[in-house]
Parts: sequence; structure tokens; C-alpha cells
Amino acid sequence: MHDHAGTQAGSGGCGHHHGPEEALARAEAVCRARDLQFTRLRRDVLEAVASQARPLGAYDIAERLSATGKRVAAVSVYRALDFLTENGLVHRIASRNAFVSCGHAHSDGAGLVFLICRSCGTIDETTSPEVEDQLGRTLAKLGFKPASRILEVEGECGACLERASAGG
Repeated sequence: MHDHAGTQAGSGGCGHHHGPEEALARAEAVCRARDLQFTRLRRDVLEAVASQARPLGAYDIAERLSATGKRVAAVSVYRALDFLTENGLVHRIASRNAFVSCGHAHSDGAGLVFLICRSCGTIDETTSPEVEDQLGRTLAKLGFKPASRILEVEGECGACLERASAGG
């Protein structure tokens, strides 16, 4: 889950919260359309990620899934996360080595911008055509073809800034 409350209108964010039900429904549709197996483990991993406000690492996910009594190895979780990432159902936040669910479709290769709040830990996902255009021109000038176009921006979210200004 990512918190989209701070997304500005027109900024390319999806503008509302995606819970586990939406993420699972989207995953089922994607897997059906692509004739892919949506196994129990893949489902459980996606549900664990989608049910949290903050990104989760593979070991955190393995621990949560093992709490039901059946031990789940981190390597199995990593394989499920690879599948989910390849199919655009979760995104890896490199700076945190952790994952967030993606409850909406965007084009393959779309440049994503993750806004990471250092205070509360929430992550907002958005796109920015302006950043995309400029980055595309810069990469073309350098003759560089990216495998992915994901930017991570750390700072303070609007809610935390409001709380800080109200309290100070």
C-alpha cells in the first residue's frame, strides 16, 4: 500500500489508497491476461506487501508469512517478489531494499517517482511527464538506454510538514 493523500492533482499519481483486495484483484486479472500462474505464495506475498503502509523487506515478509506456523524461506519470498516486480504488481524501493504494492496500471517503462517520507515512512508513487521528458532527452544525448526509470526522492510528506508546523 502506498499513501497517496499528498499527491497533487494532475501530478500523475493515482490519487487514492490501494488495499490488499484491489492489489489481489489486479494481480489476478494481470495473470489471467498473460496466462501466468498466480500461486498461493505469490498471492500471500502480495497480500503481505499490500496490507502495509510502509515498504517491507523480503525477510519481514517471510517472518509474517511464517507466523501462521508454516515456515516460509526468504529465498522463496524473493522469487515471488521477482515475479510480482516483473509483472508490475510491486515495486522495489532500492534505497530501502524493500517493496511496495502497485494497485494501478501504468505503461511498461513508465518513469516512476517515489516520494519517501523520512518522518513517517510512507511512500507515494507518482509519474511526472516533465521529469520523464527531460530525463529522456538527457539519456538520449548520452546514448544511454535505461532498463528502468525509477527515481526516489526523500524528504517530508505534506502530513508530517503540517504536523510539524502545527506543533512548532
